[in-house]
Amino acid sequence: MTHVATFIAQEGALASAAVDRARVELPSAGVPDWLAAGTAADVPFTADAGADQREITDRLRAAADDAIDVVVQPRAHRRKKLFLADMDSTMIGQECIDELADYVGLKAHVAAITERAMRGEIAFEPALRERVALLEGLPVSVIDEVLRDRIRLTPGARALVNTMRANGAHTCLVSGGFTLFTDRVAAMIGFDGSRANRLTVLDGHKLDGRVAEPIFGRDGKRAALIELRQDFGLAKDATMAVGDGANDLDMIAEAGLGVAYHAKPKVAAAAAARIEHCDLTALLYAQGYRKDEFAA
Repeated sequence: MTHVATFIAQEGALASAAVDRARVELPSAGVPDWLAAGTAADVPFTADAGADQREITDRLRAAADDAIDVVVQPRAHRRKKLFLADMDSTMIGQECIDELADYVGLKAHVAAITERAMRGEIAFEPALRERVALLEGLPVSVIDEVLRDRIRLTPGARALVNTMRANGAHTCLVSGGFTLFTDRVAAMIGFDGSRANRLTVLDGHKLDGRVAEPIFGRDGKRAALIELRQDFGLAKDATMAVGDGANDLDMIAEAGLGVAYHAKPKVAAAAAARIEHCDLTALLYAQGYRKDEFAA
């Protein structure tokens, strides 16, 4: 069989009846293979060359249940060897720049700009410069407070990265945010490396309201994926990327498996795969990992 549909729900919430309802929508569907009892199942099937995977996904989601995530893809090369992930609202639950803005009483204002940029309504680079300028004079020590008190890892983040690394994948955190956050978040989760923007600091103590040029954003994320893919001698279908905002679109399109994770509408509409209900371990099930193969 050429393809596989992976059904994923919150732990214990995937009924076999839902999978069976959806199976009838698939040509030559095989027997479900449960990757985690009550949580994730693979259904192999045969599709014509050039089949519309997004259309198949939508039919399966409708037939199964709206609260079930479904990923449809070719069976070959499911386990990826290169993984790039966005940070804010993807690998962590917050937007770091919005949390910094709270210290100068401008969180609502900055968050509104962030939301528009992530939806693709305004260009990312000028929006970033505008927001960073509002942080001028903020003590660098505030970064430590934000990381300690406000930043929380997305459920499944460590399991996703550690399992992929344990199976030979290279992992990289890529963010339109700042190295003062990404370097430490990457280490907390277990990424091999990270790439992001650099905030300039006055006298080593205060932010001066500027971000070093060139800005690392949509083009930079895609370029990082291509560069790392070439460095490791990998084919496109050996790569996976995940993100939630408009500056992730080109990276997601460039990956063998591009995933929109609890994403903005524009991103969800463009990505080959989307996770809307489950945590980041869904990306392991999508690669065919069984729950007992997850690394701590």
